[in-house]
Amino acid sequence: MQDGGIPDTLTLPLHQHIGQPAKALVAVGDRVLKGSCLAEAADHLAVPVHAPTSGTVEAISLQPVPHPSGMTDWCITLRPDGLDTWGERTPTADYKSLDRGQLLELIRHAGIAGMGGAGFPTHVKLHPLRERKVDTLILNGAECEPYITADDMLMRERAGQIISGLQIMAWILRPERCVIAIEDNKPEAIQAIRAATAGTQTETLVIPTKYPSGGEKQLIQIVTGMEVPHGGIPADIGVMCQNVGTAYAVSRAVLQGEPFISRITTVTGDAVKAAGNFEVLLGTPIEHLLSRAQLAPDRLNRLVLGGPMMGYTLNQPAAPVIKTTNCIIAATAAELPDPAPEQPCIRCGHCAEVCPVKLLPQQLFWYAKAAEFEKAEHQNLFDCIECGACAYVCPSSIPLVQYYRFAKGEIRTQQAEQSKSDQARARFEARQARLEREQAEREERRRQRARAAAEAQTKKTGYRRHQRRCTGQRRSRGQSSTG
Repeated sequence: MQDGGIPDTLTLPLHQHIGQPAKALVAVGDRVLKGSCLAEAADHLAVPVHAPTSGTVEAISLQPVPHPSGMTDWCITLRPDGLDTWGERTPTADYKSLDRGQLLELIRHAGIAGMGGAGFPTHVKLHPLRERKVDTLILNGAECEPYITADDMLMRERAGQIISGLQIMAWILRPERCVIAIEDNKPEAIQAIRAATAGTQTETLVIPTKYPSGGEKQLIQIVTGMEVPHGGIPADIGVMCQNVGTAYAVSRAVLQGEPFISRITTVTGDAVKAAGNFEVLLGTPIEHLLSRAQLAPDRLNRLVLGGPMMGYTLNQPAAPVIKTTNCIIAATAAELPDPAPEQPCIRCGHCAEVCPVKLLPQQLFWYAKAAEFEKAEHQNLFDCIECGACAYVCPSSIPLVQYYRFAKGEIRTQQAEQSKSDQARARFEARQARLEREQAEREERRRQRARAAAEAQTKKTGYRRHQRRCTGQRRSRGQSSTG
């Protein structure tokens, strides 16, 4: 494993995972120490961002971020001072003295998000509903996509810390079974993990090398024989799957008091001379990492972020490494040639044959292309794991995954707009109900005042009549007496 070094600047996006972006706590000109919290979690489905090294906050601005669209997002730019001075750290040697909630908060404040690709906040995933008891905890070391070897290297060199992280997660979840699943093309990693788990009840399960066995739902089926139901999550069947990198980050957070500020990333491809795995600070520009790997610019044809199947072309080498960056491929034209022009679908059915989720990719393609998103959703579009197998075998070179991503994005946008509309309507209806209630209360008070006034008037009138009657009686008695 190689050292990624400290670049001239670090660019830290406020949004690096599934969920809400973090909220900046620092201002331009602030000096921060390594591990300092730069941005806090905005809500429960978010994690904070920390300083990967000591330095000065240079800017908070829109910068290019790793995204298929090449979009920009709000980022904190940190200028390292070269001292790499740590801030205060609070290791927890006896984590079993903490209750579950305290451990989850510690993991949350460390800024840990899943490192297997999706980037789901780890503290949320480790806190399933009470009725969803986790019986089996699976640590995913399959890393099935070609080119990527970051998890393989991590298991070889830091197996002990991975197991420590697994034990911490097991202490939180209390599962009956813990399994580490590794593909059989990683013999050194298998040996290291077996040595680290010797004398424990943790199983090391060697599985066949077959793409995409590293997918969460596919791995669960291989390990347990159970299938995650449509629209459900693994916890629905009593299973939880975590990445080995996530376990390592949990170990560092709890036992060493270190937040999630670096990760192992594979830099490979025929356009680099020193391909390998680098431990790199989050926020490091990808172009800096390519320089460390001795990129030959004249040979570079495509820069791919992620693997060749599920990754995407990156047009902005200035974009930074983030919490979910596991691989960078600097490919030559011969290695990863430009895709052929899209041709009409010939209905061969190859895409359906290779789909690991047993979907109908061709039908989903037609619906996505025709913007019939509701029909695509009814065809279980969101069960698609975007593995790229369908596009790989397509003789018409149709970029099927891009169509599915587009459809998913449009559906999420529509759902968000519908949610906002529903919230606005609920607020309007609540306001109308409040106004009507206040109007009714005012009417009721008016009626009560009128009733009280009428009763008072009635009493007053009755009193006057009584007085007149008494006066008349006294006069009558006086006249009788005089006569």
